[in-house]
Amino acid sequence: MQNKEVQFMDWGLLDYQEAWDKQEAVFASTLAIKHDNRVNDTNTITPNYLIFTEHPHVYTLGKSGHPEYLLLDDEGLQAKQATFYKINRGGDITYHGPGQIVGYPIIDLDNFFTDIHLYLRTLEEAVIRTCADYGISAGRYDGFTGVWIDADNEKARKICAMGVRASRWVTMHGFAFNVNTDLSYFGHIIPCGIDDKDVTSLERELGRKLDIEEVKEKLKQHIAALFGMLLINGTQNL
Repeated sequence: MQNKEVQFMDWGLLDYQEAWDKQEAVFASTLAIKHDNRVNDTNTITPNYLIFTEHPHVYTLGKSGHPEYLLLDDEGLQAKQATFYKINRGGDITYHGPGQIVGYPIIDLDNFFTDIHLYLRTLEEAVIRTCADYGISAGRYDGFTGVWIDADNEKARKICAMGVRASRWVTMHGFAFNVNTDLSYFGHIIPCGIDDKDVTSLERELGRKLDIEEVKEKLKQHIAALFGMLLINGTQNL
């Protein structure tokens, strides 16, 4: 039986390590349910979560990433009040910070569809539709994940990065959508290993700051519609 209910929660501005620990706990709990179902031939429903958050300045490096793409040493990180983590998602190096919607779907794809590529494309589509809500034509850059503007020419610039992990069809990590992000922090890395393309935000494209809560609501509803989710308000105390 597929469970389409998804608990939505917004963790607000949260330290990256704390958010990672909470993700890992939920991820492990869901995997434990699936393991028990398989071993004991039971049919306990697995939960799904969609989490939004923002982080203080932090750089994260995926498991197959290149440490040399971080252009700051420890002293430079301290000067920028930023931290650095090597983590267990796919993808290379990226930046998270205030004014950026970081989305962590921790869902059992057995409840929706078992296709990681389709999962990524569906998340991308939700961001593309959110950009369209603000009159911005966004799309995909052939050969790369994430969402781009002017992806078909030399002015291509990335507005949303993605990096996920999945085990037994349970997902974690997710996407980072630049809304009112301080883009100068991307100048201290080679974002996702791409050194000849720019990074942008809704604020930069529109020339004004956005109501990030409004953007979150639009994005949340697009994700729910595309996946066929039934969103419910979840507890903040996972």
